[in-house]
Amino acid sequence: MGCVILYRIIGNYREVIYLKKYIIIAGVPRAGKSTVSKMIAKKFGYQHISMDSVIAGIEKVFPETGIDTGASIDARTNLENISAKIAPFIRTMMDSGEYDECDYGVVIDVFQLLPQDYVTYLGNKNCEIHYFLSSDVTAEERFDLLKKYDTPDDYTYYHSDEENRKDCAEIVTISRMIKAQCEEYGLPYYETSYEREKVLEEFVNLLSD
Repeated sequence: MGCVILYRIIGNYREVIYLKKYIIIAGVPRAGKSTVSKMIAKKFGYQHISMDSVIAGIEKVFPETGIDTGASIDARTNLENISAKIAPFIRTMMDSGEYDECDYGVVIDVFQLLPQDYVTYLGNKNCEIHYFLSSDVTAEERFDLLKKYDTPDDYTYYHSDEENRKDCAEIVTISRMIKAQCEEYGLPYYETSYEREKVLEEFVNLLSD
């Protein structure tokens, strides 16, 4: 099954909505991936899978895979390493047939999945991807936004300013790399550094248009 059929009532008419069976929400940390995935799950009845927990399990139980999110190497190099391994893993999940007979779809949110690996392993008729980024700001502007909106529910709330400044610099750098790849492969991306809630709400509404 390549799509999920939903219905929307408009006046006296019932409109058919076709959505992909698998919707992948990718991009950098703190760009709204989990939030928009939960919005999709709630609005369209999709099952939400957070790859963060799956990757954490693989990392701890199967260290032989070489997946180490905390590796002391360049963040970009580590992302490329993990993405090349996680992309075929997600493809295998989709090909397992686990959800073939289900009426609902699956929304997957993931950080470690680059556009180049999505195109190589995942791009097909039953799957679509959307990237959420922080590419149009400087590292210091990203840090200021983080401090403005950070809450005790966010992991960054418990990090030092030094740690968060380093993370923000990496997020901006990786966002720009992903943006360049999205443009190369013609994949959609959304900037959420400013007016994030508005961008996420408009995106979810557009899915059913």
